[in-house]
Amino acid sequence: MTEPATSAPAVQQAAVPLLQVAGLTKTFHVTGRRRLRAIDGVDLRLARGETLGLVGESGCGKSTLARILLMLERPDQGHVRFEGTDPFELRGKELLKWRRRVQMVFQDPFASLNARLSAEDIVAEPWRTHRDLVPVKERGKRVAELLEMVGLRASDARRYPQELSGGQRQRLGIARALALGPDVIVCDEPVSALDLSVQAQVLNLLTDLQARLGVSYIFISHDLSVVRHVADRVSVMYLGKIVETGPTKQVFDQPRHPYTAALMSAAPVLDINPEGRRERILLKGEVPSPLHPPSGCRFRTRCWKAQDICAQEAPPLEPSGNDSPHAAACHFPLQEATTA
Repeated sequence: MTEPATSAPAVQQAAVPLLQVAGLTKTFHVTGRRRLRAIDGVDLRLARGETLGLVGESGCGKSTLARILLMLERPDQGHVRFEGTDPFELRGKELLKWRRRVQMVFQDPFASLNARLSAEDIVAEPWRTHRDLVPVKERGKRVAELLEMVGLRASDARRYPQELSGGQRQRLGIARALALGPDVIVCDEPVSALDLSVQAQVLNLLTDLQARLGVSYIFISHDLSVVRHVADRVSVMYLGKIVETGPTKQVFDQPRHPYTAALMSAAPVLDINPEGRRERILLKGEVPSPLHPPSGCRFRTRCWKAQDICAQEAPPLEPSGNDSPHAAACHFPLQEATTA
């Protein structure tokens, strides 16, 4: 991996986004004739050097979306564009070259690492497939550089995952993701299995690496405080759809979708900051089955603002004003931070 000559700015709004997703739909066939639409018409964009937070309850489609971006699943409809190129149309050497550009950091820093391989072998393993990246004679040196880059020691190259702490394992996983010099790293709950003090260290590491390398992150998490700390923009998912998206501060401080407001109200706030506290919004009912989602707005069965039109028409994802980057899919969007 070679580092760019100059660091990329935190966020670049280029004419052609680094990554763009439009109208993405993915359906899985389950028992009998039943079908589960895990993703339904999702639109996303990601700029170089940007972090996009992806939040929502379990089962909302976050991980399925990540698998599509990694080409582990093929969408039924819609398209993925990487600097204008559809990776699903690539073949052979072009596809192999593209796969270097999107890597992943997994939730469990132990299960995602091969316990039979040393740290050096784990980091160097991708180079066995992408042989032209690092000459064989230089791989030991490059492994040491990557380990030191993520806060480990060069001597840790001889250790095995079971000899490392949880935080050290996740640093090793990050080093492996960096080995191919990616443009995008999908972080799927990368700190949820770590102690709080170690979480902060890993998050700071990811931030430092982004400033140094210009890498972009898609950061999947249930922890809203983590997303608020690391993300430039955030997209909120509910039952396979994006219900709100925009700059992180705007979405957190003035949520426009009732579901987003309920999520934010459930986030813990320190007692030393009573001004930031919201009255808790308690949603009624259970999350509907993705096998039988409600008609119209999928959130209407739990929403205190629902009216007849919500059952008849699915609301489009619309900006709050002309050219506003903050958009919500709601017939009756909140105008400001609101409680039930």
